[in-house]
Amino acid sequence: MKKVIPVIIAIVLIIVIAAAGLGVKLLDKYSYSKERADLTKYFGVTGSDDVPVILQDEQMEEHAKMWDGVCYFDLATVHKYFNDRFYEDKKEGLLLYALPDKIVRTEIGTDTLTKGDEAETRDYVISRYEGDMLYIAADFVKEYANFSYELFTQPNHMQVYNQWNERQLAVIAKDTQVRYQGGIKSDILTDVKKGDEVVVLEEMEKWSKVKTKDAFIGYVENKRLEGHRAQTPIPVTDYVEPVYESNTRDHKINMAWHGVGSVDGNGTLDAMLANTKSINVISPTWFTLVGNEGDFSSFASQSYVDKAHQRGLEVWALVGNVESVDVDMYEVLAGTTNRTHLIDGLINTALEYGLDGLNIDFENISLDAGEPYVEFIRELSIPCREHGIVLSVDNYVPMDHTDHYDRAEQGLVADYVVIMGYDEHYAGSDKAGSVASIDFVERGIANTVEQVPAQKVINGIPFYTRIWETSGTTVSSQAVGMDMAHVYMQEHGITARWDEETCQNYGEYQSGDSFIQVWLEDAESIRVKLNIMQKYGIGGVAEWKLGFESSSVWDVIEEYMNQ
Repeated sequence: MKKVIPVIIAIVLIIVIAAAGLGVKLLDKYSYSKERADLTKYFGVTGSDDVPVILQDEQMEEHAKMWDGVCYFDLATVHKYFNDRFYEDKKEGLLLYALPDKIVRTEIGTDTLTKGDEAETRDYVISRYEGDMLYIAADFVKEYANFSYELFTQPNHMQVYNQWNERQLAVIAKDTQVRYQGGIKSDILTDVKKGDEVVVLEEMEKWSKVKTKDAFIGYVENKRLEGHRAQTPIPVTDYVEPVYESNTRDHKINMAWHGVGSVDGNGTLDAMLANTKSINVISPTWFTLVGNEGDFSSFASQSYVDKAHQRGLEVWALVGNVESVDVDMYEVLAGTTNRTHLIDGLINTALEYGLDGLNIDFENISLDAGEPYVEFIRELSIPCREHGIVLSVDNYVPMDHTDHYDRAEQGLVADYVVIMGYDEHYAGSDKAGSVASIDFVERGIANTVEQVPAQKVINGIPFYTRIWETSGTTVSSQAVGMDMAHVYMQEHGITARWDEETCQNYGEYQSGDSFIQVWLEDAESIRVKLNIMQKYGIGGVAEWKLGFESSSVWDVIEEYMNQ
């Protein structure tokens, strides 16, 4: 018996030790982790001035900055999330904002600004550079956008709301922790107390994803949540979007472009108008940019304006850059001094000659000049609005590579957005094709009215045809008027047939090694285009250009104008 007792004791000890080990494992398995997350790493804080941003219920990739107790957003963030009308003049160190009737202007790095002629001061630096990056004070941005923000420390982060949709709330039923992930072993982000309210972002079987009042997003056990309810926050409405009054007409526009290449060219007005019908606007190609400081050449004529007015026509003079030599559009438009000089010159000239409108035809705008170009249109609209001068802006048929023309903004601040519904295939094209097939025309109109009110859209139609010659890999063309195109077809024995795909009369023939193709613009093709324009209820038609048309086309246009 004495020999058995030690054995029993040993067995008991083994069982106790095993049980203890098992207990430790069970305790470890089912106990809550007390490890706390590295919050600097969690938010991605990169320095003492860095402020991560939670927008709505997600952390943004972009961060804010904190200097001297003031929160700042970089300009790209402001454009992306709040308001893209702020304009940075890198050349002259200015931050600008165009209102319908004045320009807000502040010198970067200062606490002062001007609104038109009135000076104001803020109790913070309004904008400042960090390296090459421009930052704008959040409080200044709030003057031009509806959003709310709240700053938190330990570590720095901020909550921003610019939408106020319905959300689900719940109350913490017992003191607990918000964890990085769902699970008792996940690191602790922050503590929440009984009675605290959280936003429930996602509810799972045992855990819910929540956001605390100080913008920590993590997980809480469902058994710690109670009092679920829906809430629609009260939106911020401090900022009221200004009304950009438009000087649109209460009738369809029929604008004919008149190519004027010299002062003497003004004398052709009577001849150009001789067979026309239903025109109510004439646009002479009078002004061309010269140099990079905002100057322009002019063929303007008072007698021309007077004669047009006597005929009941408005004069919307064209301002172009197509014929400009050695003009850098970025240099002209990016700097406030040059841009203002151009605007002042145009307005003074318009007032001097009694012009009814300006037609801006700036083509081949580079990407870097996109923002300056849009700012130019905004700023030009201010004196145009003040003096009752119609502002119309010409655009290519919308394509991906011209998004920087910002037709939506044009449609807001200008009176008319004009689609140049031609040059689908142009002089430099590497293959022959229609100048304006019906799909091309309709796509241009449909895409534009998605961004611009239909009554402010004018579609330009071509009065010309291209005669294409393909020889091997060489493609060339010549642009001719409607009548000349028909003469060419007759002289070369080409029989035209209606092409349903383009909705044009099409002809072709082989001449030695050359393959000749012609997609005619005529009364029939123009009628189909006008029918599409009537379908979309747009503001009118424009024609490029007088002198290229056959007389029969005016009957078709007149029918459209009377619809």
